[in-house]
Amino acid sequence: MSQPENGQPSSPPTPPRGPAPKRRTSSGRTWIAIAVVVVLAGAGWYWWHGHRASADGSGSQAGASGAAAGGRQARGAGGGFGGPGGPGGPGANMPRSPVVVATVARRDMDVVLNGLGNVTPLANVTVRAQVSGPLLRVLFKEGQMVKAGDVLAEIDPRPFQATYDQAVGQLARDQALLQNARLDQKRYKTLLQQDSISSQQVDTQDALVRQYEGTVKTDQGNVDNARIQLGYTRIVAPVSGRIGLRQVDPGNIVSTSDTNGIALITQITPITVLYTIPEDNLPQVLRQLNAGKKLPVQAWDRQMRTQLAEGTLLTTDNQIDVTTGTVKLKAQFENKDGMLFPNQFVNVRTRIDTLEDATVIPVAAIQRGQQGTFVYVVDETNTVHVQVVTLGATDGTRTAVTKGLQPGQRVVVDGADRLKEGLVVEAVDPAARAAQLVPASQPRGRGRHREGSNWGGASGAGAGGPGGASGAQGRRGDGMGGDRMGGSASAAAGEPRRQRDADAVPDPTRNTPANPAGNVGQRPQQ
Repeated sequence: MSQPENGQPSSPPTPPRGPAPKRRTSSGRTWIAIAVVVVLAGAGWYWWHGHRASADGSGSQAGASGAAAGGRQARGAGGGFGGPGGPGGPGANMPRSPVVVATVARRDMDVVLNGLGNVTPLANVTVRAQVSGPLLRVLFKEGQMVKAGDVLAEIDPRPFQATYDQAVGQLARDQALLQNARLDQKRYKTLLQQDSISSQQVDTQDALVRQYEGTVKTDQGNVDNARIQLGYTRIVAPVSGRIGLRQVDPGNIVSTSDTNGIALITQITPITVLYTIPEDNLPQVLRQLNAGKKLPVQAWDRQMRTQLAEGTLLTTDNQIDVTTGTVKLKAQFENKDGMLFPNQFVNVRTRIDTLEDATVIPVAAIQRGQQGTFVYVVDETNTVHVQVVTLGATDGTRTAVTKGLQPGQRVVVDGADRLKEGLVVEAVDPAARAAQLVPASQPRGRGRHREGSNWGGASGAGAGGPGGASGAQGRRGDGMGGDRMGGSASAAAGEPRRQRDADAVPDPTRNTPANPAGNVGQRPQQ
């Protein structure tokens, strides 16, 4: 080790250099930016919430005034109820349930039996060829009406004409032989009287004459048969009716063994309907038939909307179907307009009697429950009462009442599912009910409503929040109610509120008093 020189102090040892301390600029700036964002967000939320509360107060006040106006208007029109008028407000009286009523009438009513059946033609004939041969012509149009005896088609007649001519010639030859034999027979008898010939010759001539007579008869039969076969080459309609589609075209060879034939003819004027009724109703029908009465019968389409024809009952079947408990009946219709078609399904109405001065109600008014058969009666004060009734005969749409009702009373025919004894309702006539229905093509109002119901004033069922937008949104009734009064007021108050709400959202990119730092996405200058 070297020693320091004399008189010179020794220098202290240099300490080792360590890592320089880190600067805290980056983390500090991050925390400052986060704090600024939090402060700005809190200030913006506080300002927007206070502005919204003031807007909601004005909207609720407008909705309440609209609801109150709608309620007063509906009460002036009669039959409505006022809404709560604002958020959380108590409602007024509940509305009356609208029901459709009908008046009990006294009138003559037909006793009708309803049945299901099918149209059955009186004749259904397949036109077939009776001789075999080429089909030359078809003389009918498909679907046309034909009469019995009309020529429908022709088969080549030449072979049959030749056979006929041959039979005629054979007949003529044998007739000549017969005539000659008869002349000889006459001569032989004269000679026998003169004892010129023996009786044996006369007997032989008599036998020859009889032989020729038989031959002539055979020839005559052959001629007749050939004439018939020749006539079969002209195919004619066996019955009158409507001819169907053609089953064979000209040029084809037809024969008597063809199963399809040439066409099908169906007799449709007159025509019959075969239908069934319950066996319990058979005694009423037999009682009228045995008395010699003609029971009128009507045929209706499948939907029971259009009457197709009207006829009379012909007869009943001779037994009851035990599997279905029904009996078959047959009715006949003139069907001049051709509305009944073979095998068509029809609804049949048979009138078996007529009740005079019967108390009649619609079938829709009849209700059934634990107390039996009853109806809902609406009195002069529109109060509902349960009335037990005894029913009589029916015609399908109306029912006779033998006990429990008087003419002039009103019974409920629609809306009975929500009724009970003592309930006050709003009685609607069926004609007025139909006039109140809104067409499907008519645009609906902005407020929510129930079709066909009678609601008065505005409901005003706002919920304390955005009351101007929904507080006076009411159901539309028959009168001028909340949908027009309260709804318009709430809409007027709600539109400015939504605009103010959109303006109240702070924009972090704008330099406003609530956001003095401007764009919070940039770091603040140090």
